[in-house]
Amino acid sequence: MTIELDASLIALLVAAALFAGWVDAVVGGGGLVQLPALLVAFPHTPAVALLATNKLASICGTSVSAITYARRIKLEHRLLWPTVALALAGAGAGAATASAVSSQALKPIVIAVLASVLVLVMARPELGIEPQPKLRTPHRAAAVMLVCGVAIACYDGLIGPGTGVFLSVAFTVILGFDYVTAAAHTKVVNVATNFGGLAVFAVQGHVWWPLGITMGLATMAGAWIGARTAIAKGSGFVRAILVITVLALLARLGWDVWVS
Repeated sequence: MTIELDASLIALLVAAALFAGWVDAVVGGGGLVQLPALLVAFPHTPAVALLATNKLASICGTSVSAITYARRIKLEHRLLWPTVALALAGAGAGAATASAVSSQALKPIVIAVLASVLVLVMARPELGIEPQPKLRTPHRAAAVMLVCGVAIACYDGLIGPGTGVFLSVAFTVILGFDYVTAAAHTKVVNVATNFGGLAVFAVQGHVWWPLGITMGLATMAGAWIGARTAIAKGSGFVRAILVITVLALLARLGWDVWVS
């Protein structure tokens, strides 16, 4: 796949990727910044090509975030690795059907995703601020494995934007993690969903490697900064950034749909 680029467009996409990496590391959902930027930059490019290129850039940032968090936050490995295994398969299955998604259909779906997340976070202001260990039962752990490793992973392969946010919310709502601990687990699972989707897209020939790698380097820098920021500032800061990010993206995508 090839796309015509100029220097100014590359600069804008790199800036978007840098910010996306930071947002993804702090609250998840960097694709909610990065994919809309690609949709605006290439309105006539097939959606599957943009999803694939976004996936390549995203896996660079999530990998850096996962390593940064893992060095500082204790992970629950007995829960995490079965979820990762399911997520690889789930994302691959979603990516295999992504060619059926059009660019015009994508924006309203992303808006619905964002609105759902915003309602949940605003309705429960205490969510994710303090850990709730009493929620960590075997049944809830199994539910997280299925929700994150199958449902959300399949969504990531099929569409992508908002996956990190959904994973983070699942870990906080179902298992009672605080936002920072949820982010640490989310990043590892998100690496798996990105890899599962990217592998399928690469085999199908949808990835534009030069642009994806260029944006990936920017997401790596943003992710490194963002993970350190989240760990230092704590869960209250993460929640505030989550709300601001979702509101800004809702406004932008809503405007795009309104004027189209």
